Amino acid sequence: MSGPNLLQPEPTRLPEGADGDARVVLSRGGDPREAARQVPSSSLAWALLAERALADEGDPVAAYAYARTGYHRGLDALRRAGWRGQGPIPADHGPNQGFLRALLALAEAAEAIEEDAEAERCTQFLIDSGTSAAEVAALR
Repeated sequence: MSGPNLLQPEPTRLPEGADGDARVVLSRGGDPREAARQVPSSSLAWALLAERALADEGDPVAAYAYARTGYHRGLDALRRAGWRGQGPIPADHGPNQGFLRALLALAEAAEAIEEDAEAERCTQFLIDSGTSAAEVAALR
């Protein structure tokens, strides 16, 4: 399939999958740690842990580890959904948001530990996915 300009791939829209299961855990009063324990393949659960480690705990090293886990879980899900390493990953599609939030948290944590090349790569990945750090941050 081709996108609007015939060269760009169609947007990748993840199925509800693991992030949907994590949302159920969270909606029942579970915290992100419990969601990650019950649904370890959820990018959203790991992204939430990373965001909390950055914002509330001031622990960018833990945030980096959580975010990297969520990022890799998201890459696995994207590949299963047919993503081939490029093309839009719409932020307005709920099931994509866990991956995108993990990617943003990875960029922020990398910046906090002065892993500048990683921070820049992650920020560029957001742009290449058709979104921005600001758009993804607004999902929090």
